Amino acid sequence: MIKILYTGNGFICCVKKPGIVSQEPGMPSLIRNELGAEEVYCIHRLDKDTGGAMVYALDGHSAAVLSSEFAADGSAEKRYLAVIPGTMEEQAGTLNDLLFHDSRKNKSFIVSRHRKGVREASLSYETLCERAGASLIMVTLHSGRTHQIRVQFSGRKHPLLGDRRYGSSVDCPLALWSYKLSFRDPAGGDLVSVCAEPPDQYPWNLFDDILHPGIHDPG
Repeated sequence: MIKILYTGNGFICCVKKPGIVSQEPGMPSLIRNELGAEEVYCIHRLDKDTGGAMVYALDGHSAAVLSSEFAADGSAEKRYLAVIPGTMEEQAGTLNDLLFHDSRKNKSFIVSRHRKGVREASLSYETLCERAGASLIMVTLHSGRTHQIRVQFSGRKHPLLGDRRYGSSVDCPLALWSYKLSFRDPAGGDLVSVCAEPPDQYPWNLFDDILHPGIHDPG
């Protein structure tokens, strides 16, 4: 069963479980089968192993408007929760890098200069809690690059727990979760905000008292 967070006119907000792909034949097919929707448009993506809040359009007009909002330079706000080993040098800050994605390896790399295929990547973060040798981090994306959060923290020697592709030695599910989405309703322009809590399992359960029943939204 798909958890629905919000139903709008021409779109739905729901929770993608880790292990399911964002695009066909994953979530859109599941949504069509469960809700009986004729059209389901994937307008933004999460990595297969990342779970959390997502928005899907149910008609062409909503898909066009929402795709613009969720584009790399769009107005939608995307916040993620992540768990990293140790502590960041600064409790909060902004990370700016140049990223190159190798499609053959399906892996992104931080590089030192612009060249073909290199994109600027920016995010801000805030440390919410430090416990048991790990830190719970809130991340706000300012750009949407492939594996951006994963590679930017790995580049600071703090690979997300469970992220073996980017250097983690911890055997657990990838500790990255789409927590909050904010965007304008494609029909009326009203602000829509939805939140999805991460599952009650390691490493999220290290921070149960913060994450459940709800995390304090820093604004």
